[in-house]
Amino acid sequence: MGARSHRSVTAVAAVGLASGLALAGCSSSSSKPSAGSSNSSAATSASGSASGSAPGGGTASGPALPDLSGKSIQVLAEWSGTEQQDFQKVIDAFTAKTHAKVSYQGAGDQTVTVLQSKIAGGGAPDVALIAAPGAITDLAKAGKLTPLSADVQSTIDANFDPGWKKLGTIDGKSYSIMFKAADKGTFWYNTAAFQQAGIQPPTDWAGFLKDCQALSDAGITPVSVGGADGWTLADWFQNVYLSQAGPDMYDKLSHHQIPWTDPSVKQALTTLGQLFGNDQFLAGGKSGALQTSFNDSVTNTFKTPPKAAMVFEGDFSSSVITSTTSAKLGTDAKFFPFPAAGSTANFVQGSGDAAVALNNNPATMAFIQYLASPEAGSIWAQAGGFLSPNKNVPASAYPDDITRAEAAQLTQAGPNFRFSLDDLSPAGFGGTKGAGEWGDLQYFLGHPTDVDGTAAKLEADAAKVTWS
Repeated sequence: MGARSHRSVTAVAAVGLASGLALAGCSSSSSKPSAGSSNSSAATSASGSASGSAPGGGTASGPALPDLSGKSIQVLAEWSGTEQQDFQKVIDAFTAKTHAKVSYQGAGDQTVTVLQSKIAGGGAPDVALIAAPGAITDLAKAGKLTPLSADVQSTIDANFDPGWKKLGTIDGKSYSIMFKAADKGTFWYNTAAFQQAGIQPPTDWAGFLKDCQALSDAGITPVSVGGADGWTLADWFQNVYLSQAGPDMYDKLSHHQIPWTDPSVKQALTTLGQLFGNDQFLAGGKSGALQTSFNDSVTNTFKTPPKAAMVFEGDFSSSVITSTTSAKLGTDAKFFPFPAAGSTANFVQGSGDAAVALNNNPATMAFIQYLASPEAGSIWAQAGGFLSPNKNVPASAYPDDITRAEAAQLTQAGPNFRFSLDDLSPAGFGGTKGAGEWGDLQYFLGHPTDVDGTAAKLEADAAKVTWS
């Protein structure tokens, strides 16, 4: 899982998926894309690389680590239940290699708060895994974190595309690496509905709208939107914005270096309004969408009979499908990458849990170095409920075609992966129910022609908080 805003949703999703197919980290938790016989390029790539070697040609090996007999490490993260059990397998493998004793504490969605309290009390853990990039930046700038050693960085360089290292670089120094990631660029569809309408998964926004019209003409409601949960609308906007405005503009907006009244924001809202403004395309129309939760939006798409043909949300949606409907992943339910609204290709908006060091002890750095290895990623991947941004985790480590495709989409995004903008924002703007970005986009769902008014609301709310 990971991060703050969608914690309650992902926590449920993670447990369900670990026992069924696979999950990763939701915005404020975990996520991923669809495969099987899907027409998505991600699915084709994933199934094609399921030979046992990593997508980049490497193998699931670990780095040479020192003998740490007699050394102890304390690790703090958010995981509990099944996720904690799976992470313990990674810890056990590290202990077998180094003989270090590792103690783990799970703190749920209070991980950052617990960490800050431990630091203030002089009892900081050695390693923490944090799902909030803003908190990592604040801790690093306050001198509470230790830059990663040269050995750790070498392992990162060997196993991750540069964009992932850049995510953990602050003021020119590398402070973190993402161990568990989430893909929030997956668009799930009911295969029977698509067959009935005679359509294929779209590759761009224009094709998506064309498919919506074809479904509507066939008497099938195209899309179920979980607008009662504002974070889902943030993910809608952020995917459109990332593909349309591009990663550089996304970075500027995520730090409020450009206003929310910028033409690029209005263009993305206008694009999104092409869907939100057509009641024939939304299950229940605008008013119905505003009363639909994320969980119900997914269930409505795959129950019998379905209320819609498609639903957008991250890889964690698969656990809702398997736990609340009889639809079979890869057969009745598949996914395609979020349809690009602009020229940016292979983009992924997501989230995840990044490892940071609280000291420069050899055991601390060795543990993070191990987490950056394909061996560590493969251990949890085999258990399910996990996606790794490590390009050398073998596709064969994942338990099914769906998860392999999600992992392929994630690693192939490379420099076009961006952390969820609402998770990067101050909580007062990007993490408060009914307020800030979430509340303003709920207003927009109800008033999709008021682009200027929505942009003004977003900017007014963004100006109320302090940005890093």
